[in-house]
Amino acid sequence: MKIAVPKEIKNHEYRVALTPTGARELTGRGHQVSVQSGAGDGAGFADADFQAAGAQIEADVDALWRNAELILKVKEPQPDEVARLTPAHTLFTYLHLAAEEHLTRGLMESGATCIAYETITDARGGLPLLAPMSTVAGRMAVQAGAHSLEKAQGGAGVLLPGVPGVAPGKVTVIGGGVVGENAARMALGLGAEVTILDKSLARLEVLDDRYQGRIKTVYSTADALEIATRESDMIIGAVLVPGAAAPKLITRSMLADMKPGSVLVDVAIDQGGCFETSKPTTHAEPTYIVDGVVHYCVANMPGAVARTSTQGLTNATLPFVLALADKGWQQALRDDPHFLPGLNVHAGQVTYQAVADAFGLKSSDPASVVRG
Repeated sequence: MKIAVPKEIKNHEYRVALTPTGARELTGRGHQVSVQSGAGDGAGFADADFQAAGAQIEADVDALWRNAELILKVKEPQPDEVARLTPAHTLFTYLHLAAEEHLTRGLMESGATCIAYETITDARGGLPLLAPMSTVAGRMAVQAGAHSLEKAQGGAGVLLPGVPGVAPGKVTVIGGGVVGENAARMALGLGAEVTILDKSLARLEVLDDRYQGRIKTVYSTADALEIATRESDMIIGAVLVPGAAAPKLITRSMLADMKPGSVLVDVAIDQGGCFETSKPTTHAEPTYIVDGVVHYCVANMPGAVARTSTQGLTNATLPFVLALADKGWQQALRDDPHFLPGLNVHAGQVTYQAVADAFGLKSSDPASVVRG
């Protein structure tokens, strides 16, 4: 199969969809891998590294897309990339379509087959291709939030661990999944006072047992959220409804109760954000202030640590990439019921119910689509 790895063009996105190690696995099976010149530079992988793995380097981006059957990316396609998609293409990347109606309709119009990393499942009900980037984002959320608390960044001037004689900062994490646990773990490691809110008692029991009470666990209610807004120095939004838009848990009116210079970090921004006042930002301008509260809403947080992120992502995606390359998308999805939910758009049809519901579109059954 002809596989293309274009250079990411989203603002300050330095990751690449495949490492040279991954390219070697594909070329070793007889597949043709073409990598856009410079695609791996931001992650520390030179063109020569990909060539040594058997990949071809392509300087002409139009030719790269035109000649490809399978396109591997990291982030959702930007407008110029959507325009290059055709019905002959299979696109495999993060899509997060429930927050992007324009992109959804653009992919439908392209006729391409679009498979999303973030909606593929596993036997335990997890999201195996979202997990590595969720781990990175959760750990980075505290790092970014701690920096945003500095006075020069518009924050309150709070040092999360405090110092002898001065109480540590208070961090509340909304959501106890992969992002939330990793954020809480980092905040705990820094010495902050940490609370996790979640609606799953079973998950709260796991976290309470795992951290032996060092992290406070609270059942998420309207009252608990109001207390969090009044008392926290930092709130991290780590809520995930797979494939669907995130619920707005902190409203504009609630900001009035927050401490001046406190920080909101919205890791759910790819799915529309879980704070009413959230809007996507970039690494170039990561924060803005609303009613005295600093908002950090970077939509591609792991892109800032591109080498670690690229390696973690390829480790997770490679088995699925190999299946697509070896079998073609229809057979690969037929053979694996956990791969099937990854299909979001095909030949102008939306095939993921939560995306269709977000925009009032008709949804096609993915199982019927892969049967042809």
